[in-house]
Amino acid sequence: MSNKEKEYATETSMENVEHALSKTEQFIEDNQKMLTIIMFAIIIIVGGYWGAKKLYFVPQANEAQEMMFFAQDYFEKDSFNLALKGDGMNMGFIEVANNYSITKPGKLAKYYAGVSYLRLGQFDEAIEYLNSFSCDDELLNATAKGALGDAYLEKGDIDAAISNYKSASNVNNSVIAPTYLFKLGLVYEDQKKYDDAVKAYKTIKEDFGKSTESRNIDKYITRAELLAKK
Repeated sequence: MSNKEKEYATETSMENVEHALSKTEQFIEDNQKMLTIIMFAIIIIVGGYWGAKKLYFVPQANEAQEMMFFAQDYFEKDSFNLALKGDGMNMGFIEVANNYSITKPGKLAKYYAGVSYLRLGQFDEAIEYLNSFSCDDELLNATAKGALGDAYLEKGDIDAAISNYKSASNVNNSVIAPTYLFKLGLVYEDQKKYDDAVKAYKTIKEDFGKSTESRNIDKYITRAELLAKK
């Protein structure tokens, strides 16, 4: 390419850039009012979010945690009715869950309520609260799934119990996973699904060899394997 051609290309490129800039400036000038409104809307939305978080959501979460203190204390003492319904002066898990449902403590209250109902033998209520619970804590979610499995098993809904035990055991934790793998194995044996039981027991042995459940797991593996051959 000759020098003149290079100069012409450069000039043409500059003209295109200038034209684009000119069009942008014209757009801004023509739509200045609209752009200003959009800018202020973004500022208001962002500012409103942080303001709401600081002035409403954080205080609500702190208040919910305070309200739940006595319910947790009753729960630790196995006083599940008081934990659920309160003592007349302090809230129970049900009231905390209803009044502070958008907060983390309010959501956690649903888990506690579900487990409390499970311990009281009120399985429908346990299922209702545990099904409505979710959080961003993988281990707590797994524990809730395990409790759901227990409740469904008590209700005689074997398929739901198995499904929840599977979910509970699908977590990389040396306490939670083997606990529900073992329960899963026992349910499979009860349903005469011995190959599935062997698989659950062997997973305990191979992946969680230091767990409590692994200590006598060879006995359960041998039993399930023998039953599978009959």
